[in-house]
Amino acid sequence: MLVCSCNYITDKEIRDVINEFLDEDCWQLIVPAKVYHAMSKRGRCCGCFPNVVDIIIQTTEDYHARRHSTEAEIFDFMSRLKKFHEDSRRADIERRQKSHRAA
Repeated sequence: MLVCSCNYITDKEIRDVINEFLDEDCWQLIVPAKVYHAMSKRGRCCGCFPNVVDIIIQTTEDYHARRHSTEAEIFDFMSRLKKFHEDSRRADIERRQKSHRAA
């Protein structure tokens, strides 16, 4: 499925990159910009980033399920990951609101 129409990136390509990162360090923090950088791409309109975040979360959960990570490890990591992404989304919304008010 096409996730990013600006760069023509599919969900499979995104999942492949995420799995490569997880193979290097399964507890690292993965964000959309890191995924795009690994593919030599950049966010243009960034409208796909919320979907990329969802793919990162699901792929990471699936990876750790296959790896048989303990529930405590997974819960702690996923809680930190989700909080990071929520904070990032909130900051993006605030940034957009400020730019609309300035215009």
